[in-house]
Amino acid sequence: MNDMIDLTEKRIVVTGGAGFLGSFVVEKLQECGCENIFVPRSTEYDLTMHDGVVRMYADAQPDIVIHLAAVVGGIGANREHLGSFFYKNLMMGTQLIEQGRLADIDKFVAVGTICAYPKFTSVPFKEEDLWNGYPE
Repeated sequence: MNDMIDLTEKRIVVTGGAGFLGSFVVEKLQECGCENIFVPRSTEYDLTMHDGVVRMYADAQPDIVIHLAAVVGGIGANREHLGSFFYKNLMMGTQLIEQGRLADIDKFVAVGTICAYPKFTSVPFKEEDLWNGYPE
């Protein structure tokens, strides 16, 4: 039995689809034949706010949501805006999940990331060095 979902006919929302990870996900979806991909932009949809999420779902009418968007910054920005970044990301995820449930979408995928690398690492950083020491 094949449990793979045929995505080619699905309406797919990729939050963060213009970002580093999201642009690669959108590219791979397109390579797999997906043609109905909607990438909400933060200038048009504030996904940290209830109304922005509701409007995005109404406009996109997705079958599938791949949630990759986040409010992010470098180490300094993360330290300076610790509470507000956490709050905005929490609200974005919570609102997207709840409105997706209410819209009875087929599938919701959320990707969580963390800015973590060894405290003392070479620059440029290499992926294979990720576990070479305690994280920053």
